[in-house]
Amino acid sequence: MAVFGGRRGFAALALAYAALVVVCLATLAASGDLSLGRQPWANLGKTLGEFAHPSFLDAWFGAKRLEYRSSDGSLLRVENRREVEASYLWGLARATWTTVQIATLGSLLAALLALPLGLLAARNLHAPVWLAALARGLLNGLRAVHTLVFGLVLVGIVGLGPTAGILAIALHSMGTCGKLYAEAVETLDMAAVDAVRATGAGTGQVFFNAVWPAVLPQFVSQHLYVWEYNIRDSTILGLIGAGGLGLLISEATSLFQWGRLATVLLVVVALVVGFDAMSRRIRRALL
Repeated sequence: MAVFGGRRGFAALALAYAALVVVCLATLAASGDLSLGRQPWANLGKTLGEFAHPSFLDAWFGAKRLEYRSSDGSLLRVENRREVEASYLWGLARATWTTVQIATLGSLLAALLALPLGLLAARNLHAPVWLAALARGLLNGLRAVHTLVFGLVLVGIVGLGPTAGILAIALHSMGTCGKLYAEAVETLDMAAVDAVRATGAGTGQVFFNAVWPAVLPQFVSQHLYVWEYNIRDSTILGLIGAGGLGLLISEATSLFQWGRLATVLLVVVALVVGFDAMSRRIRRALL
């Protein structure tokens, strides 16, 4: 690590990063993959115009008699936009609850499964070398595989529905939680741990009297962070059949219903902002 220390080391890293950026741009340009397509500004303006009218407004201001006609002017069907959108909003509420269920249960399962792995991976607890290496390797492997990849595999194993989403969230988050737990344990003041051990306390007594009380606030804070992240992450799992808001996002984008998509994205933003405010208060209470 000393090679990268100081200003010269930082300058070398900055130059390497700049070179990587240049190579990426050059290769993309050479293959013609930097194209913005035809009429990008016109398409952007049209899309933003549709986004500016979220579909939920139709529940109050939509036409009560919207007529759909064929090219020759014959009437195909009539619908009440207010009733249609009200029904959609009920479905949106159910999908939101499914997303919360997936993120909550997946995060909890990840925390429970990651705890023993995080303790084994912590270097200052001196677990057997082979167990510590196995724990670190497993945590690194789980963290390296994206939630969406786990979801694709699990949908094929357990079928469509929230169960696949919960397990996908749990498997990926195990890697993150385990790493965070291990780092929290490694910041412990080992003098306090050694003092409890010097009294003749056993391994379990040392853990519950010296280690656990010291790391619990950090564990809770880290769990809240992972939970908050999984609220966002679980919204895309519906794209692969795990249910929740992702399914509505997939439907809206495939049908180019940008007003509907704007409504769903507003719910996602509100969900994340609300959860962030709640987790911030809990973290403040732990200080």
